[in-house]
Amino acid sequence: MSIGDTCVNEAISAALTQFVAATRWDAIPAPVRHESKRALLNFFAVSMAGCRDPAIVIAARVFGEFSANQQAGVIGRSERTDILNASALNAMSANVFDFDDTHIPTIIHPTAPIAPVVFALAERATIPGRELLTAYILGVEVACRIGNSISPSHYARGWHITSTCGIFGSAMAAGKALGLDASGLCWALGHASSQASGLVETIGTMAKSAGVGAAARNGLLSALLAQQGFTGPDFPLEGERGFLTVMGEIPDTASVVSGLGDRWEILRNTYKPYPCGVVLNPVIEGCLYLSCNSNVTADELAAVTEIEITAHPLLRERADRPGPRSGREAQVSAQHAVAVSLLYRKAGLAQFSDDAAADPAVRTLGKKVRFVDDPRVPLAAARLRILRPNAPAITTTIEVARGSVDKPMTDKELEDKLREICRNIPDGYDPEPLIAAVWSLDETNDAGALMALTHRIRGSIHDA
Repeated sequence: MSIGDTCVNEAISAALTQFVAATRWDAIPAPVRHESKRALLNFFAVSMAGCRDPAIVIAARVFGEFSANQQAGVIGRSERTDILNASALNAMSANVFDFDDTHIPTIIHPTAPIAPVVFALAERATIPGRELLTAYILGVEVACRIGNSISPSHYARGWHITSTCGIFGSAMAAGKALGLDASGLCWALGHASSQASGLVETIGTMAKSAGVGAAARNGLLSALLAQQGFTGPDFPLEGERGFLTVMGEIPDTASVVSGLGDRWEILRNTYKPYPCGVVLNPVIEGCLYLSCNSNVTADELAAVTEIEITAHPLLRERADRPGPRSGREAQVSAQHAVAVSLLYRKAGLAQFSDDAAADPAVRTLGKKVRFVDDPRVPLAAARLRILRPNAPAITTTIEVARGSVDKPMTDKELEDKLREICRNIPDGYDPEPLIAAVWSLDETNDAGALMALTHRIRGSIHDA
């Protein structure tokens, strides 16, 4: 199904919701279907990693006081709760370590606010795997297309785009799973538009996770309201005071609907080998290469006078955060990422912890980082120079970082990401049944049954 350019400057919301309502599994190309499974495999990995973070522990305790029922599970935890709270908690778990997927070029993390919603609905009422995957894919498509239209000014003005656009993806995925027609989906867009929020200022704090959780929860709520006849505006996106006009400096409305059904945004999704901001991937890869191949000792690193990073200006804009005070802040600090990669020769969850952020050697080396902005350098590339007294500079260039669109993580690498995370679960967890279930999700008549596998364990996954 394809939507032509005749719709570009009028009835954007109608064209988008008609596409969502009409699209069926059989119309979705095979590469898109496969990519959806890759994204969900990554989603379960990062949710397992984040489910016991203090932010999730606090949120689960607070939400539990207001839970209406026990319809849906929380990944990696024993409690069950209502579908709204389950959606929020699973979205927060997926995003809390900044280890989730990233859509290029918007830098939206699409799966965190969208996947929890369709799985919560699938636990409440039986949904075949193909229908769940279709709803998920369309939710990602809507969120990322809206993000395309307002980027890069939207993020630059301080809006956290995963939250502000993720709520639209959540609403459309939920609406599709609930079987809403185009009119109902348009109402859901309107309800989402009135709740779209999230600020870049919250990055590095628990509040960022709250925004992503709210995007999932409130997107689902938007669809549930629409299902009951709760009406909304006719032009929630393109109206004179609609989302695109209010939230985008000069919105590119054409990008919302042009090529619908021909170009799929999930194919521009990427997955992270490291638990931090995606702009740090080439920097970390370069530092790991140097730390493992240049034979520089810890004493020599202590004597370094400067670490020069030449990269796209977005690296400095997003990750120039000297002296992070916590692991949460370290996830978006180039200074920390450089230092731990060189000193520890690793860049996993432990290297972006509170303990690592407090390491005096890491803090000292991080102070020596200097940025050189070069807009000609692609986002997935970086050049590094380590300057030492009375010795030649050590240099390397990463042309294309692993985990980028042009050098994606393989299916096995995504499986191994889940396996590695599960190895660190204290009482043990066997991820193999979950891996198999994700790859065969389109063959099952009960997609919600997969959620039970997040508790299939050797021993038990105890709550923090």
